[in-house]
Amino acid sequence: MAEDKRPAQGNPSGDFDISELDDVEYLGKWYESVSKTNTRDAGTIGILGGRSVDAGPYRITRAKKAARLREILKIASHYDVLHGLTPVTLRKLLEELGPTFVKTGQILSMRSEILPQSFCDELTKLRTDVEPMDREEVLSTLRAEYDTPIEELFDAIDDVPLGSASVAQVHKARLVTGETVAVKVQRPHVKEIMAQDISIMRSLAKRSAIVMGDEQVLDLQSVVDELWQSFREETDFLVEARSLEEFRRNNAECKFIDCPKPYPRLCTEHVVVMDYVEGIPIDRTERLKAEGYDLSEIGAKLVDNYTSQMLDDGFFHADPHPGNLVVKDGKIIYLDLGIMGRLSAHDRAAMTDMVNAVALRDSVGLKNGLLRFSVSDTSDVDHPGLLADLDSILDNYGEADLSDLDIGAFLNSLISMARKNGIELPGTVTMLARSLVTLEGVVDEFLPGTSMIDIVRAHVKAHADPVDVSKREFKRLARESIAATHGLLGAASQVSTAMNMLTRGQLRVNLGLDGYQDPIGDMARAADRLTLGIIIAGLFIGSSVVYYARIKPVVFGIPVIGFFGYVLALVLGLWIVRQVVKENRRRR
Repeated sequence: MAEDKRPAQGNPSGDFDISELDDVEYLGKWYESVSKTNTRDAGTIGILGGRSVDAGPYRITRAKKAARLREILKIASHYDVLHGLTPVTLRKLLEELGPTFVKTGQILSMRSEILPQSFCDELTKLRTDVEPMDREEVLSTLRAEYDTPIEELFDAIDDVPLGSASVAQVHKARLVTGETVAVKVQRPHVKEIMAQDISIMRSLAKRSAIVMGDEQVLDLQSVVDELWQSFREETDFLVEARSLEEFRRNNAECKFIDCPKPYPRLCTEHVVVMDYVEGIPIDRTERLKAEGYDLSEIGAKLVDNYTSQMLDDGFFHADPHPGNLVVKDGKIIYLDLGIMGRLSAHDRAAMTDMVNAVALRDSVGLKNGLLRFSVSDTSDVDHPGLLADLDSILDNYGEADLSDLDIGAFLNSLISMARKNGIELPGTVTMLARSLVTLEGVVDEFLPGTSMIDIVRAHVKAHADPVDVSKREFKRLARESIAATHGLLGAASQVSTAMNMLTRGQLRVNLGLDGYQDPIGDMARAADRLTLGIIIAGLFIGSSVVYYARIKPVVFGIPVIGFFGYVLALVLGLWIVRQVVKENRRRR
């Protein structure tokens, strides 16, 4: 059997970009109508927006893109997207637009910081099953992958697929060596189709941003990037084969967790061959009970192992829904490892600290964990405001017992709050958050009255080696001591410099107050207004004294001096009022 593989289609590396969509006359006219008629109801969203991704041609012609664009616009007009979309109509629209947009919806369903939760919940219902490839197409794809005739590799391949999705479909087969396997075959030309759709999405997003400006509700910029990155990983089946091997290595000592074994010599960029697993779907609880399984034991082991994936291995299954979990021979078996997440050692340490902080209702610890996760500059973060927001979240969710904690709502609040405070969390964190929400839904029936956070925290305590903890704390103390020593020495040096400047009369003080760009100027203006107020009061009092003294000559029954004093006081008073109103408007 030859190990050399030939890619079925296109660039074998898959390292290509998306070309800029050329201007099409009718597209410009269509957007012109958008700008004139765009209105949006309160309960709807708009779906256009975003930024460019790096682009380059991949067998995409202008004619093909124009034809596909006409199709997209026709479907979009059918759903009246100009007047907004409800959660249900958005789901139906994406389903009708095809597999690329279905994948977009699946990514959006995990991005509650972008879409309202009602939309995320509806997008989780997106259908992934599509019309299956016929047998001859499957066989021709397999033949294109191997130098060896497939008859020398496979003894039999079932005609009816086990499942058919937008990217690939799976068939049960038997190798010539006798093993029963599952063969996952990628659909031909799927990369070209995906590149074409993303190219169009990029161009639509760019033009809609010009037309709609700041009025757009949904910005697809990060979604398009994430869609492309996710697709490139999912369509390279060698990545999935390596994920299967890594997952099996990580869980080799765990007797109750497993995944299908891959056959590396038969895996290519477009085909994955793995063990065929036929178990009891984890959501068939009555069948599990009938087979003698303890549901609470399954739930506890599932959560404990997932915690190990997150915090110990840093390599976790990112889509643990019931369809990807089966029970066989006393083991919980993960299927479909096409979407996996990774956490670095730094991220795992931050996650551990955050778990402990949530359990202890420690807003300071939770803040520190969030800041460690941030991929953006946090130097300008308003720490008092951030702590106040975290206190509010912990107060809202801290009233109930941990067993009643809604992890989904809690994580969504935490992510939204981080975004509000300018803390940009990496995509892995939002992926992990969504995975935990999915897992919570799976184990809800298995562990009634038990908190996932309790199990996670118990796992952290049980697997914390005292020696490792001591080493880690010693290293942290050493780093902090060195930093503190450098800080003290630096402060002493700065004090010495300041004292020398003070003795020479060269020391200047810069005053800065939160919320004020020019505090000295503001104080000077306040002093000026106070002075004018005193002058106005003096003019008013002095004019009143002149009035009662009846000093002649008089105007309108008022002494002339007093009359001019009243007028001047009125003018100055109105001027001050105008300046105050103007300043308040400027600040707003």
